[in-house]
Amino acid sequence: MSVKIIIDSTVDVSEKYSSEFTVVPLTVSFGETDYIDGVTIDKQTFYEKLVTSKELPKTSQATPDAFIKVFKEFKDRGEEAVVITVSSRLSGTYQSACIAAEDFPNIRVVDSMNVSIASGILAEYALRCAAEGMGLDELAEHLTKKRDEVALVAMVDTLEYLRKGGRISGAAALAGGVLNIKPVVTTRDGELAVLGKARGSKKANNLLVEQITRDGVNYSMPLQLGYTGLSDDMLQQYIEDSQALWKGHVDTLDCVQLSSVIGTHAGPGAVAVAYFKSGAVK
Repeated sequence: MSVKIIIDSTVDVSEKYSSEFTVVPLTVSFGETDYIDGVTIDKQTFYEKLVTSKELPKTSQATPDAFIKVFKEFKDRGEEAVVITVSSRLSGTYQSACIAAEDFPNIRVVDSMNVSIASGILAEYALRCAAEGMGLDELAEHLTKKRDEVALVAMVDTLEYLRKGGRISGAAALAGGVLNIKPVVTTRDGELAVLGKARGSKKANNLLVEQITRDGVNYSMPLQLGYTGLSDDMLQQYIEDSQALWKGHVDTLDCVQLSSVIGTHAGPGAVAVAYFKSGAVK
């Protein structure tokens, strides 16, 4: 029996693989009303509320008890699992999973040191490794090494949501709020960082393309695009502007609407790309 993969609800994965994961949800709150991410609120409803709400929603990490409930089910079935979580530097969810796993020798926890679709492609790769027969400890150790190859580049409409959510400093957010400036962000050492700022979305798209070209893409590994908000118009524009990156390498680009917790911090109108770096282009 192959090792199973557990993820938290911030780990955005392709719809075609979603049924292969067990998901431990975080919580999103609008005012006094709490919603279980992906359970009592779906993505479409969340983004409708985000656009109309006067207050920014709040998010809460998954609790140890939420993980324990899932871990018990795996133990009862005699199954082993690796848990892949959002970066420990962005959420306490990883710590919750570690606390819960202390009494479960059949569970290993891996900090993706990333977020959203970047954590998602690591999880997708984990499915591949498990299907090939990699054991519990070997898989956890292998993923901990491979996570360093994962890159996330995203264009956000504004840094205001990240600032309000405490995921980026006020100073970093300041220059992104004027003159149609579109910030491009990435992850470094498990934290979010501003890669650059461009005047207008087309120039911001160029920044994304330039960074991906510098990294090089390992096309034999999982690749994922994503967007926040009710429409994927910005993402489709990015795909059109970046055709040279993908042509001849991938037949189709898999695109997902990002989860409620990610949408809370990124805000609507974000475009994200996650890939494994090849290091071939300097």
